[in-house]
Amino acid sequence: MSIEQKLKSLNEMQRKGVLKTEGPLLLLAGAGSGKTRVLTYRIAYLIEKGVNPWNILAITFTNKAAREMRERAAAITPRGNEVWVSTFHSTCVRILRREIDKIGWSNQFSIYDADDSERLIKDILKELNISDKMYPPKYVQSVISSQKDTMTSPEEFASETEKDFRLKRVADIYRIYQKRLKDNNALDFDDLIYMTVRLFEERPDILDKYQERFRYIMVDEYQDTNGSQYELVRLLAKKYRNICVVGDDDQSIYGWRGADIRNILSFKEDYNEAVVYKLEQNYRSTQQILDAANSVIKNNRHDELKSLWTDRSEGEKIIAYRAEDDRFEAEYICSEIDRGVSEGREYKDFAILYRNNALSRVIEERLIKNGIPYRLFGGTRFYDRKEIRDIMSYLKTVYNPNDDIAIRRIINVPKRGIGDTTVNKIMEYAIERDMSFYRALCECENIDSLSPAAVKKLMSFRAMLDGLREAAEDMDVSSFIERVTEDTGYKAELEAENTDISRGRLENLEELINKAVEFEENAEENKDLSAFLEEVALVADVDAYTEGDDTVVLMTLHSSKGLEFDTVFIAGFEENIFPGYRALTEGDITALEEERRLCYVGITRAKKRLYVTSAVSRLQHGNYVANAVSRFVKEIPTELVEFREQGVRNIKESKPLQGRERYVNNFKRPVNAYKMPEPKNFTLDYGVGDTVKHLKFGKGKVIAIAPGGADYEVTVEFDTHGAKKLMAKLAGLKKI
Repeated sequence: MSIEQKLKSLNEMQRKGVLKTEGPLLLLAGAGSGKTRVLTYRIAYLIEKGVNPWNILAITFTNKAAREMRERAAAITPRGNEVWVSTFHSTCVRILRREIDKIGWSNQFSIYDADDSERLIKDILKELNISDKMYPPKYVQSVISSQKDTMTSPEEFASETEKDFRLKRVADIYRIYQKRLKDNNALDFDDLIYMTVRLFEERPDILDKYQERFRYIMVDEYQDTNGSQYELVRLLAKKYRNICVVGDDDQSIYGWRGADIRNILSFKEDYNEAVVYKLEQNYRSTQQILDAANSVIKNNRHDELKSLWTDRSEGEKIIAYRAEDDRFEAEYICSEIDRGVSEGREYKDFAILYRNNALSRVIEERLIKNGIPYRLFGGTRFYDRKEIRDIMSYLKTVYNPNDDIAIRRIINVPKRGIGDTTVNKIMEYAIERDMSFYRALCECENIDSLSPAAVKKLMSFRAMLDGLREAAEDMDVSSFIERVTEDTGYKAELEAENTDISRGRLENLEELINKAVEFEENAEENKDLSAFLEEVALVADVDAYTEGDDTVVLMTLHSSKGLEFDTVFIAGFEENIFPGYRALTEGDITALEEERRLCYVGITRAKKRLYVTSAVSRLQHGNYVANAVSRFVKEIPTELVEFREQGVRNIKESKPLQGRERYVNNFKRPVNAYKMPEPKNFTLDYGVGDTVKHLKFGKGKVIAIAPGGADYEVTVEFDTHGAKKLMAKLAGLKKI
């Protein structure tokens, strides 16, 4: 069968994308529109036209995507596997291995991963006598990475930071860091692209060589490119301009890690002769789901608005469920999964998505309780995450000092200068005398092989444990966990790092405190540390999924991009969670629009059924918080949604006040709802009607106060910012 005959299986816009081989082409490919199919057919068509496979370069973002594209192209035409199909980083490594000696490096360079890079930064900080508390290595690493993403050299960064002492110091570290990399003949991950662009800029003859080699260039997921990736593609395509980029501005969700949506939005400015085709026919979802996605995303600013459509069935309405709290929300999700399986569906047909990992804890516990097999995609189970295991090891050590595994895990976490050599000497002493590690620690003064400095650190660590053990006797579990994170310095270290990863870990620690608050409220008898450890152990030790693929999948919305499932639940569909607090409070429309794009991605993962769930109250930061339903629900037309609430299957059928306005604004608690407890040992020095002042929002009048577990929820009508619901402890309101 000829390639022309094979092209008949494509729709009209897909065929246009394949046949337009000369000049710049932008394919705006909506979710589920078959973009990979277009790229593979395009490769095959170029080869059938007589283009040499080695003159074609196809760049993807993952090795899996590259492998799939190569295999599918080879299935269409015999020489498809000869095309250079690889990720950005793999492409650059291949070029640098051949050419980097032209700019003074050895071709036998090493590639440093994130840990290697961080270690090198730590060494530099020590040499410069700079405190790693003031300049956390991960923070420095993040800043350096950002500079390389935007092709900013150490010298350029230094000139840009003349008036900022902190960043100027980081610029000094960046300069030395790059020198050390060269001294070690090493490149970090960001250097692979950064140095390739530098190579092309400094050696036009090398650039010309690769421009001749790659006369036809295709780039997948173009909306996810950063500054250095954009520049690499621009240089390679500059001579022949046969560049096809495929992407979806509505799925640009990685701005937080350097992706620049402007790269795809300004493509027609970079290539004024560019042709734009829109791939809008969707082969994944029902029309109801697509209409919901279209309705949400149209609220963003657009130069080229797409409208997804399908020739498949209308499908079922989107279910918007409002639960009493996050536990009932998780229980509802479980009940719907059980119902679906009883009707003949499989567990693998279901996916539960959420905005941040901390939201998975309650869901995981309910899945386990209901015997529903699951697996986490792109992450570990909540109780297996490092920060949770660390703090749980502190709790185990306080409760049972003879637990050698627990105490050895945390003896140098956070780092306190007790290294492996010291630990090994204590272990040897304990083994020789047939005693526990902790008992040997208590006798560290008698271990001759230990230096006085090591003994001092060990005694300090032991004294901290003794202090925690004493505190545990008089504190409830949730307060004690918070005490552990503070006294050990664990929380302070994460706050000092101030990276996306460290902030996520802090959220997980807050979720552990939420778990303890729940435990204290629900335990019928024993509420002490022993009982808490037992409850967590029973949850954490259960094998939560069976071998094979038939399991419910849990993942973040970011991780779900590129995947699809018959039924999707998006949990935590609330203001301050999704969209997130920062997007709402910082007043940055670009941040809110990225949250909306993330919502679009989540909606379009669903093939047949979509649920968006929320809770009237949710434990956050150890307190009950009442978040409004996400604004994204309001952006979906009422006729596409079936609104449900706890205890009522369908609001429209059962209540006089119907539709979205009741769901969003007038939710009433069920009669059997539990009452929020009054905060203990905490009173307010103001009341309803008083005038108060907030650091950010200014002056306002208190119009309502309600108990919220460990805190009070205070509603204030501010003079300049309108009504705000605040948690009293966090808000720091001052009576005027």
